[in-house]
Amino acid sequence: MKKEDRNIYISNIDLDEAIDSYFEKINFENNSYEEIDVYDCLDRVTIECIFAKNSSPHYNSAAMDGIAVISQNTMGASEVNPKILELNKDFIYVNTGNVINDDYNGVIMIEDVMELENDKVQIIAPAYPWQHIRPIGEDIVAGEMILPSNHKIRPIDIGALISGGISKVKVFKKPIVSIIPTGSEIIENIDELEKGKILDTNSRVFENLVNKYGGISNRYSPQRDDYEKLKSTIDEASKNSDLVVVNAGTSAGSKDFIVKVIREIGEVVVHGIALKPGKPTILGIVNNKPVVGIPGYPVSAYIVFEEIAKRIILKWSGLDKEQEDTYDAILSKRLVSSLKHKEIVRVNLGYINEKLVATPLTRGAGVTMSLVKADGLLEIPRNYEGIEAGSTVKVKILKPMNEIKNSLVSIGSHDIVMDILANKMNLSSGHVGSMGGIMAIKRDEAHIAPIHLLDMNTGEYNVSYVKKYFKDEKMALIKGLRRLQGFIVQKGNPKNIQKFEDLISKDVSYINRQRGAGTRLLLDYNLNKLNICVDEVIGYEREMNTHMAVAVTVKSESADTGLGVMSVAKAMDLDFISVGYESYDFLIREENLKDKKIKKFIDILKSEEFKSEVEKLGGYEFDKIGEVVHI
Repeated sequence: MKKEDRNIYISNIDLDEAIDSYFEKINFENNSYEEIDVYDCLDRVTIECIFAKNSSPHYNSAAMDGIAVISQNTMGASEVNPKILELNKDFIYVNTGNVINDDYNGVIMIEDVMELENDKVQIIAPAYPWQHIRPIGEDIVAGEMILPSNHKIRPIDIGALISGGISKVKVFKKPIVSIIPTGSEIIENIDELEKGKILDTNSRVFENLVNKYGGISNRYSPQRDDYEKLKSTIDEASKNSDLVVVNAGTSAGSKDFIVKVIREIGEVVVHGIALKPGKPTILGIVNNKPVVGIPGYPVSAYIVFEEIAKRIILKWSGLDKEQEDTYDAILSKRLVSSLKHKEIVRVNLGYINEKLVATPLTRGAGVTMSLVKADGLLEIPRNYEGIEAGSTVKVKILKPMNEIKNSLVSIGSHDIVMDILANKMNLSSGHVGSMGGIMAIKRDEAHIAPIHLLDMNTGEYNVSYVKKYFKDEKMALIKGLRRLQGFIVQKGNPKNIQKFEDLISKDVSYINRQRGAGTRLLLDYNLNKLNICVDEVIGYEREMNTHMAVAVTVKSESADTGLGVMSVAKAMDLDFISVGYESYDFLIREENLKDKKIKKFIDILKSEEFKSEVEKLGGYEFDKIGEVVHI
């Protein structure tokens, strides 16, 4: 592809403006309907009002077990003047739901009846007219509207429809959504995975989102970057579906054909939206059907689908945009954003001291796990440079609020043992480094903070930092693990890295941890002891947020080494050069030790089951684990 054919001139239209102009081009008036059995109509949307054919109940019925009586004949009954009633003359026995014929007009509960001999009973209180009787139409009256049009049918609605004598329901047809993953590097078979190949995950996510939102998914196998083949496939899909979602190939690369294809066989309404991630989105029309080109990175793909494709599916189904569950939350970490885009940020959520706290997760467009681990999404509007820590933000929750409220919130240093703990209790972890954890506790934005902070003067861990940042405050350290830190290196240690002095070799590249991380302090402490300037370490400024990210960088050979824990090196099948053990403890306010979530956390730390699982990882010791040190 020539330079002039690249899709360089991508616009930057406001999201709402783009959707409004796009929806004007889509003919939603052609939404068709079908008549289906009432038993199959859950989550379908009514095309018209539904009126009851029958009353419910359709006869006068007993509201409880007892006796049906003529109310006038019971007047005057009392404890001092009980009345005797005779079966089939003054009363009959009835059960809940039995027909009350015209001879009777009241029911006395069986608990208020004293049975005598010779089919007689005694009552000590009168029955008022229509006492404990469900009259005809008490629930539904024939001709009454049961459901309005454009109503999403719930389980309880189905019960009402059946009670009203409805056997068939007219509903909007489910929209057919064709999903076309593209890219010559995309494969479906995991056995074919090799360097340069990427497994098709996005289309599987789209497929399930379509089904969740009430559509019928029609997923194509991955399509190669062949212009004519893509043109043929998109043309065919648009003729046989209500919406076409094309994944990848929307940006400005030499193989990004999608915008040119849509332009040739239809119309490009928008190319480029002020949304981050998701800027190179395409909104097009082919054969009078909407075609949405969605970027290939997983997070971009999910967010664009949620913001645009979901709205089209709901609209085709007879619904407008669904009301989202949003809550006010306190932002725990400053967020910087571009003025050019509206940005969607993934966050962890937790309740601390009766306030909802949001901690941002990794923001890369390709970081799928940030969506898996996210409790919610927050929006940074366009034309905002960012949001300061401590600000109140609106958050769309992705998990049940009761689950979020019952989570133990951990913000601080990363270790894979946190995943073991999270498997044993409701734990939400944010990895912002040890100093980030200190500040989260300082601002009351976490219950606990995993820390491993080395005192540069004494060589001791954690206590001096707690004293420094929490003067005159009652704090505690829950003793955690002693874990082995060292150099993570490639198999065979080809650069023969043995000590900190080796990091200044011109052929050694280092991958560092983020500022405030305890592992970074360990590096700085040792470089300082050796009078080594950080500028001499190639890669010192290159940062990762977790030990696992450091190990993956070494594994991929884009760095020769980085400091990390032994368990991660073992998990990634890398070699490990030991530096020494450190204390990985959990900072907490003393008053929170009474919290039942904290008590459970300590019990798990002390358990033999937890220790057994951690031992399998390698590189940990359990001296005084679970003990509380008051500071």
